[in-house]
Amino acid sequence: MSTTGKIIEYLDGGKFLCAYVTGAQAKRLRLINQNGREMNLPTSRVVHCSEKTYPIELAREELTRNLQETAARRSSLMGRIDLQEIWELTADETTDTFYPAFLAELSFGEDADDDIVAAFLRSVFMDRLYFKYKENRVVAHSAEQIEQLQRQRTKEAEVEKLIQDGADFLKSIRNGEKESGLDAASREKCIKIIRDFYLFAGEAKHADIARKILKSAEMNRPHDPFHLLVKAGVWDANENIPLLRKELSVTFPLLAIQQAEMLLQQDLDKLFQDPARKDFTHLHPMTIDGPSTLDFDDALSVEQEDENYLVGVHISDVAHYVRPEDPLFMEALRRGTSIYFPEGQIPMLPRHLSQGICSLIQGELRAALSFMILLSPDAEVLRIRIYPSVIKVARRLTYDEADTMIKSDPDLAILNELRMKLRNRRLDNGALLLPFPDVNIHIHDGNKINVSLADTDTPSRTLVSEMMILANTESARYVADRMAPGLFRSQKPPRKRVVHGMDTDLFLNSKQRKMLSRGELLTTPKPHSGLGVTQYTTITSPIRRLLDLVMQHQIHSLVRREEFRFSEEMCKDFTSVIGRTIAAANGVRQQRHRYWLLKYLEVRQNIPLNALVLDSGSKRTFLLLTDILLNIDLPTPGQNRPEPGSTVTVRVTKVDPLDNILRLEW
Repeated sequence: MSTTGKIIEYLDGGKFLCAYVTGAQAKRLRLINQNGREMNLPTSRVVHCSEKTYPIELAREELTRNLQETAARRSSLMGRIDLQEIWELTADETTDTFYPAFLAELSFGEDADDDIVAAFLRSVFMDRLYFKYKENRVVAHSAEQIEQLQRQRTKEAEVEKLIQDGADFLKSIRNGEKESGLDAASREKCIKIIRDFYLFAGEAKHADIARKILKSAEMNRPHDPFHLLVKAGVWDANENIPLLRKELSVTFPLLAIQQAEMLLQQDLDKLFQDPARKDFTHLHPMTIDGPSTLDFDDALSVEQEDENYLVGVHISDVAHYVRPEDPLFMEALRRGTSIYFPEGQIPMLPRHLSQGICSLIQGELRAALSFMILLSPDAEVLRIRIYPSVIKVARRLTYDEADTMIKSDPDLAILNELRMKLRNRRLDNGALLLPFPDVNIHIHDGNKINVSLADTDTPSRTLVSEMMILANTESARYVADRMAPGLFRSQKPPRKRVVHGMDTDLFLNSKQRKMLSRGELLTTPKPHSGLGVTQYTTITSPIRRLLDLVMQHQIHSLVRREEFRFSEEMCKDFTSVIGRTIAAANGVRQQRHRYWLLKYLEVRQNIPLNALVLDSGSKRTFLLLTDILLNIDLPTPGQNRPEPGSTVTVRVTKVDPLDNILRLEW
């Protein structure tokens, strides 16, 4: 292609360089360029090669000077080239592909020497709007291509402006300046770009722009965007980042809100006009919940019937208000569950309903689905009837209040006796109770954190849980006996049993929990080993769980002798939706729970903490911080390996809640 003594041009880092060819092989050239550098260059990188051959036996300094003069001359000639004019002259040609010399002659109106051709090619490379260089030819763009390129250039210019203006805006926030040169829309756009980049990194739509803005603003640390958004007032200092990353809804769409507001206007007396709905307002049901509970979805009543006991488990009839394909149901389908955090909750249904018309509030008429279960003195199920009903809660008790009254109050005393017998029967059937304290995290004064443990195995708590398990078990039986499609929870036996019967030992219960089989959600009933029942579903929390709402609808259709509300195929679809939404919700809830525990430990560095040794291997020892029930692990010490089941003390050496870092030492 090229021979010794030719001047060639090539691009290096976006700049044109001239060079003499000092030697040639098949696909490579030996050169000395205008900077005096000797090098090898693939022939494919050559943009222009001179027609003229030059002597190269001169001194290096003279060769370099000649090349620099040539480069300067060609750069000067570029000022005389109007590519748009040349492009317009080519419009009448029958081809769009031309020799560079031909277009150079059109441009200068004279025979094109090496300098003119090279100058023209430089112009084509510097402004690629009208032409492109391809295989030693110049190709003219069509009018459509030029229009598209112009739009692209405009967009690129806008992006560059956004990057620069955005960087200045971020600097103004960092410096605490109130004024910014950006208009409100541009500020909002910039904030969204930075927000999305912090949450989704490379998956963010404008990740590359965000990186450039942050780099230009000299904000290169991983959490700089977080602290910036806090300073800008966009986020709280303890913003729930896992929630934002999962993009879970925290507000309700307009149609769902409008439907909820319409439901609030319903006349509750119309409930009595439903011939299938029983009037149970003569009963005196009670709710037993925590002191801060606002959404009451279950109440209990009990009456003596001869020697037996008629227990009423009354569940809020959410299905009466939230119908399939309604906006509220579709939103519940998207959420799957309510999510509870130490700082608040995200309800599955709007608070108009969850804390209003669907909540079994003391003294208020409410629609319910009542499970009237006749139990023998030994707590054997003799009969069950399920009714859509109207109830009025007579008493609202907290767990602590119920515990103090459980022996003196006639209704509570009966329910407590039945509770113990129901529980013992489940234990005889292989149930694993494995009580674990609740970890209660209280946040006050904005950032002060208290952590306390609450016993979950108190009489009143287990009384409520046994009655709910009873209603859920009988619901599963009711649906299964009628060969109706449903959603059933099941669990295979544990891989190994270390707990037999009732045991409150934290070490044994922790060990047993690790050996449990995973629970399953199926459309056909199977045993649930952990609960010690032959079939199981959940229907007792329709305010908070989609599964319970779906099953409530299905039972309604059976009780009213209507067609099944949901088919087998629809139930299979529900298992997928519920599995996905529950996994997402649980993941966010667990991450947030850990975040607050790490915040709690932040101010307790170097303070001795008690830890229960769960397992001690040759390399790692797994422990449980007993004051906050947080699992940790440490390198196993070389000497005095701790015994599983023993209690040791550890110290926090570093904690960073934002980075999810917790380091401890013995």
